[in-house]
Amino acid sequence: MHGRLKVRTTEEEAARKKLEQDEKLKLYQAAMKEIRAKRDAKEFDRDLLDLTRKLLSSNPDIYTLWNIRRECFEELRKTLTEEELRDLHTGDLHFTEQCLQVNPKSYGAWHHRSWILETRPDPDWKREVDLCTRYLKLDERNFHCWDYRRYVAEKAGVQPESELEFCTQKIQTNFSNYSSWHYRSKLLPILFPHESDPQRAINEEKLQSELELVLTAAFTDPKDSSAWFYQRWLLGYSELPLDLAAFRYSGNLATVAFTKPVNLHKCQLTGSLDVLEGAGGWRSASGAAYDTTWTKLGESTVKNGTFELIFSDEQQQEHRMEVKASEGGEYVGVKLPKFEHIFGKAVLSQLKEQLESCSQLLEFEPDSKWTLLTAALLMRAIDRKAYHTRALEYMRKLQEVDSLRRGYYQDLGSKWAVEQVLEQWIEAGDFNAALDLSSLQITSLAYEQFMSIAKEVNLAGNQLGDRSLAKLVVLRNCQTLNLQQNPISRDSVEALREKLGGQIEILADFSNN
Repeated sequence: MHGRLKVRTTEEEAARKKLEQDEKLKLYQAAMKEIRAKRDAKEFDRDLLDLTRKLLSSNPDIYTLWNIRRECFEELRKTLTEEELRDLHTGDLHFTEQCLQVNPKSYGAWHHRSWILETRPDPDWKREVDLCTRYLKLDERNFHCWDYRRYVAEKAGVQPESELEFCTQKIQTNFSNYSSWHYRSKLLPILFPHESDPQRAINEEKLQSELELVLTAAFTDPKDSSAWFYQRWLLGYSELPLDLAAFRYSGNLATVAFTKPVNLHKCQLTGSLDVLEGAGGWRSASGAAYDTTWTKLGESTVKNGTFELIFSDEQQQEHRMEVKASEGGEYVGVKLPKFEHIFGKAVLSQLKEQLESCSQLLEFEPDSKWTLLTAALLMRAIDRKAYHTRALEYMRKLQEVDSLRRGYYQDLGSKWAVEQVLEQWIEAGDFNAALDLSSLQITSLAYEQFMSIAKEVNLAGNQLGDRSLAKLVVLRNCQTLNLQQNPISRDSVEALREKLGGQIEILADFSNN
């Protein structure tokens, strides 16, 4: 056995590692005890900096220690000269670089570095941009570094064109770079804004070229999500912008709804009805300070014709909607929401080509979830009404092939189904007619603020649960609500009835409970 290297057994190796870990733990606990004692005694000196340095050098993720270092800096600032303070700052910048070599994704180290630069009188932001470039060569998907780069690039005054070129290089190196795609989505609206529609992120010409780029990336690796997410951003699916949604004055009750929650007490609403005079008296449907739907009781002189309802938001932006007189001394107004963007011929042609490419890919990979979802979104971008049924079929298939996200696909399909019916109801213009949303396989409600002026709402034969009923508190004008054949409880229905004042007729059965 002489001359042979002795190999430890598994038990011996485990015991040795445990002894090492126990020793490290003792040293760590002793150091932390000393640090806490100095902090409690408010001894924010260089010795405390040295103690925190020793621990952070091996584990830069102890956020408390970074906080203590900043406390030391604030205290030392009172006694150090400008040159000494500059040297201290420079030393900590070098120290954070050492920590980032231990863990390039340390939240504490990146944040401390930004704090040092904001604190010192002569920060070199250009050097920070170069530092990010070096780190992103080592790991082009380090999102901590990407976040820091956006911050320092703005501080350094780097031109957006230069940063966009950098993003392009990184994407071409590795399409699977979510952070780079995300940064790109921040730069393009600055460089290529849409000429006439502020709700559109970029102009048509740039949109076309970006669609070509994302198609190449998506089909290089259909299972990677980065490019697919970016394409969804390009197609422009987002929440409705703040605007008036609907208004009804009936039986001395004024109801006004908005596309987004507002605090009507901080805004102004004007029109030709007496009830609209004065900011007081308005109550939110949910009781929250910010809500989409508000009501107010008050008598008004009934006049024939129409008037313009004007809403001034907290930023003093005006939003207008036409309100018409109807039978029985009522006034009703609804603004048809914009559920889609209207694309030009060139972009539409590109979208159709991409849909065809998705269809071809699905022939080989019929269960590709990203392809299925993107195909459905492309259909809606091309012609939402014509492709409505097929897009919902894709949502149902996605619930099978990607069951972990079943709820997301159900809710997205529900949103599309509500859009279709709501648009037809608004375009018909008879707001005394029932809003029929029955048997649509709806699992959640969307755009409920537009339903606030309906007198009859039919939600029978869906899959709405108790949690969805909370949204129906906006139905202040509803006289009949059909909730039959939904998996809801009696208690939830009674709670809703009470919130709506008990005057509403609610049809429901509880056989599924």
